[in-house]
Amino acid sequence: MEGRTEGPVRVLHVLGGTNLGGAESRIMDLYRHIDRNKVQFDFLVHTDREGYFDKEIKELGGRIYRVPRFRLYNYCAYKRAVKAFFREHREYQVVQGHMTSTASIYLPAAKKAGIPVTVAHARSAGVDKGIKGTVTRILRRNLWKKADFLFTCSKIAGISVFGERAVEQGKTVFVSNAIDCKAFAYEKSTRMKIREELGITNQYVIGHVGRFHYAKNHEYLLRIFAALCKESRKVDEASRGFALLLLGEGGGMEAAKLLAGELGIEDKVYFLGNHSNVSDYYQAMDYFVYPSRFEGLPGTVVEAQCSGLKCLISDTICEEVAVTDLVHTMSIEENPDRWADYIIETMEYERQDRVQEMQKAGFDVCAQAEKMAEFYTADMKQKGSL
Repeated sequence: MEGRTEGPVRVLHVLGGTNLGGAESRIMDLYRHIDRNKVQFDFLVHTDREGYFDKEIKELGGRIYRVPRFRLYNYCAYKRAVKAFFREHREYQVVQGHMTSTASIYLPAAKKAGIPVTVAHARSAGVDKGIKGTVTRILRRNLWKKADFLFTCSKIAGISVFGERAVEQGKTVFVSNAIDCKAFAYEKSTRMKIREELGITNQYVIGHVGRFHYAKNHEYLLRIFAALCKESRKVDEASRGFALLLLGEGGGMEAAKLLAGELGIEDKVYFLGNHSNVSDYYQAMDYFVYPSRFEGLPGTVVEAQCSGLKCLISDTICEEVAVTDLVHTMSIEENPDRWADYIIETMEYERQDRVQEMQKAGFDVCAQAEKMAEFYTADMKQKGSL
């Protein structure tokens, strides 16, 4: 094939950026564990800004390319940019698009330029509100016809991105949001270290990991926590009090801080931002709460289960993530007080990690890295379901 060189197969991942998001974190987990003598990852991103993972990507041997961010008004310019990119870069065996909002534009451009295999990867089960979400839905129409393979992290993500017919006809391939399960095993010493650093040695700690975005529903989470604080008089160890750890960044953080102040809980909420050692912070938590409006398959809930945390999540989240009996679902249509009551009713439990259970359920990145390496390196005719 024109443009191919000797050495590892190069796979191009298409993303919005390389910051600490769910898709980005899962790809980096895979990148760290895949045999890079056989497969190398490169990245096409839609931003001029340096991302959180840029340095590590380059250290691992990856390249980062940039195209303009898609705006509705620059449709033609965006299309020209991706066409020009793939005319220049025909060395890829596989182009895997995780940014499905514009995959119907860049994947056909890659195919026309001679890329053998194109993959659209559904990782979310919803869209943003307003005009942005409407445009995304329009652009995703018939995406299932415009890629060689349709990967999805859950059934509801597949339906949301590719449509019910594509899923029911078996055109999608399930690829779990696998993680390094052992890295999240419960460690009491790490727990005490982080809690001492934060000054929360005696509190009962509610935790959440996720970017401050509409999908994550931080407003509802803060109202649950405020209700918890009010109900603390019902808890035998009420003198301990509660703390809320929020890991992540994003455009909604300032609004969340303002709401915490309005609810009178600002002194109990810890806005911790992004951390490379996020696994350590799971150890410091006592309960994981995740009231998302929509998700594909949240790796954070997989991580929380590995570390042995009870998880209360919204019933909008896919069933595939509820591997252990640690997970309970509840509607975000309920009054936040109901969530608070359930946490209080179930807050006492013996914690132990569930690493082996999560590995057996297919969430171990080491096993997935072997499968994906086989997929990436196989000839088109040999590629099948994973």
